[in-house]
Amino acid sequence: MTKKIFKSIMAVAGAVLIASLVIIMGCLYQYFSDVQGKQLEDELSLAAVAVEKNGQNYLEELPSREYRLTWVAENGEVLYDTQSDGKRMENHGDREEIQEALRNKEGKSSRYSATLLEKTLYCARRLKDGSILRISVSSVTIWVLVLGMIQPILIVAAVTLILSGVLAGRISKHITEPLNSLDLEKPLENNTYEELAPLLNRINKQHRQIDMQLSELQRKHDEFTQITQGMTEGLVLLNEKNIILNINPAALKLFHTGHFCKGKDFLTVERGLDVSRAIQDAFSSGHSEVRMERGGKEYRLHINRIESNGSVIGAVVLAFDITEAAFAERNRREFTANVSHELKTPLQSIMGSAELMENGLVKPEDMTRFVGHIRTEAGRLVTLIDDIIRLSQLDERCDMPFEQVDLYEVASDVTAGLADIAAAKGIEVTLTGETVCVKSVRRLLTEIIFNLCDNAVKYNQNGGTVEIAISRQENDAVIAVKDSGIGIPPEHHARIFERFYRVDKSRSKESGGTGLGLSIVKHAVQYLNGKIDLQSSPGQGTTIQVSFYSTETSRKNPRHIDGFPPPVTKPYSKSS
Repeated sequence: MTKKIFKSIMAVAGAVLIASLVIIMGCLYQYFSDVQGKQLEDELSLAAVAVEKNGQNYLEELPSREYRLTWVAENGEVLYDTQSDGKRMENHGDREEIQEALRNKEGKSSRYSATLLEKTLYCARRLKDGSILRISVSSVTIWVLVLGMIQPILIVAAVTLILSGVLAGRISKHITEPLNSLDLEKPLENNTYEELAPLLNRINKQHRQIDMQLSELQRKHDEFTQITQGMTEGLVLLNEKNIILNINPAALKLFHTGHFCKGKDFLTVERGLDVSRAIQDAFSSGHSEVRMERGGKEYRLHINRIESNGSVIGAVVLAFDITEAAFAERNRREFTANVSHELKTPLQSIMGSAELMENGLVKPEDMTRFVGHIRTEAGRLVTLIDDIIRLSQLDERCDMPFEQVDLYEVASDVTAGLADIAAAKGIEVTLTGETVCVKSVRRLLTEIIFNLCDNAVKYNQNGGTVEIAISRQENDAVIAVKDSGIGIPPEHHARIFERFYRVDKSRSKESGGTGLGLSIVKHAVQYLNGKIDLQSSPGQGTTIQVSFYSTETSRKNPRHIDGFPPPVTKPYSKSS
């Protein structure tokens, strides 16, 4: 702004200087031209009187060098000229001043030289005898005057411009200094030109509006940050060029990256072809979904296009952890298939035996055996259905009555119940430990110990051992069942608690059972807020240890087993 003011002042000073010079030179030139014209008229008047009295003699004796007198006859013939031979001069009848003098007694004219550097003034008067006396004088033009005065003009211009530059610098600085020192953060506290008051008031009003808008934006940003920081779902905001604008901690963990990824292309974080295609589809169609696996978990990505004023400005990527849902769906399908298979096998056996009996193909002496087979298979069906019902109750977290239960007493009852089965295989079952009381569900504890011991007997070697130990470890009540059986390979440890899962299906068929025993143990322990520890290797036997809090604990924080989530609690049904 200072430069503009300086240039403007200098331009005005230059214009004033030029205008002044033009006006002064023009006025002076006009003034001296007028004076010279009047002098010329006076000289002509004197010469005319003298010529009328003395004729040519006066002109011959006239010593004037500055003025030129020419005597012209009425027909334009030159009678005499003070500077040339009149007889050799051309006819002057066509001269402007001569013709005007013939008409009006007096005539004037001026003519420039070929170089425009000299001007000749002519003044003519008609004498009494009709002849014309003309006087002329040469004078310089205004351009010659300017050239003659060029040096003083340049000196004056230089001095003027220097003084103007100094004054312009001071004035521009004086004008802009208050403007440059304005405090726009506090517009109303400035002491400056009154003309700026409306502008400063408007700036102050805009400041208040901007502050309010910034406060509102900051509040919304804080709310958005707090919401996204606490989300379990991954959230990524992209602009229209696929650049990451924001990413929450869940997404950082999912894509194994850090906050440095902001401002970079999403491809630097996730290079999966399916995800890239899903993002492009979302930009074109508005929405897309894709599944991906990461870190042993399964996620579903929902990608939605973001629009503003009819144009696409970005996309939002939401990542949902569907591992549990996918696991539950997979278990449901497997459970349905396994249940169908497990129910179909005994039913086919029952139907086959019944059909043979119905068609009279069974001998009377074999009738008892066939009836016993049907009864055995029907009992197997009932046991399977009971186990399925028990799992369903545990899945739905049905309320069951809690009471003080002595684990040693329950284990003793289970040991007595398995005595005959163990004796048939020559397996020695021993119970050691102490009285440990817990507040729990007696029936579930019985099923836990029974299924563990039953598996230990079924999958044991003939003449093997099963050791049951009840103990207290700090605040935990511990049930440990150890056998000398065939053991479980490490690759099956994570799956033996799944429903209908068998390590050796052929041996399991020979041993009987529904394949739901350990699954019932898992869900029952989870229901009671306990935990399971498995130690086993092929040929070395198996040890399964179950721990419970020995004092009453809150059921609001159940222990998870193998990553299995706690189902919703429902009322207990006596009919079950």
